Amino acid sequence: MTFHKNTVLKLKHNSTIAIVSMLIMFATQSCGIYSFTGAPITANTISIDYIGNKASIINPALSPDFTDALRDKFVNQTKLDLVEIDAELKISGTIMQYRTASIAIQGNEEAALNKLTITIKIKFENTMNEEESFNQNFTSFEQYDASKSFSSVEDQLVEILMERITQDIFNKALVNW
Repeated sequence: MTFHKNTVLKLKHNSTIAIVSMLIMFATQSCGIYSFTGAPITANTISIDYIGNKASIINPALSPDFTDALRDKFVNQTKLDLVEIDAELKISGTIMQYRTASIAIQGNEEAALNKLTITIKIKFENTMNEEESFNQNFTSFEQYDASKSFSSVEDQLVEILMERITQDIFNKALVNW
């Protein structure tokens, strides 16, 4: 029996499709609900309270924007339903620090770099498994050129820091990092 090159390629292609299909089937048949990031989640509901602001410097948009970003992260990357009461997973928190500081001083005693730091205290409660609950501060900072005014870079910096912190909270809560 002779095989043509095209027949061999078709057999290899079909074998690859069969293997990938079986892997997908096994992955979807395992227990638990998986988020889009692969985190196993046995809960069905989550509540995320409004994140208050106790920082000495108040950015008025930070609390509502951070609350929305956190809710979006959990709803869009999992199959969890966002509810207001009786959730299996509960998140609450407070913005504890929002500050800018000089970090690199030049020879003429002027700052070359500044940084914005945001710290948010988060309480995560897993009512189905108390061992996974935590109360922890999440901090991130971003540097910016001191020759630029803070108001000209603030929105961009806040967006970067919110993404980092919401990802850190998500990872800690659902991926156990």
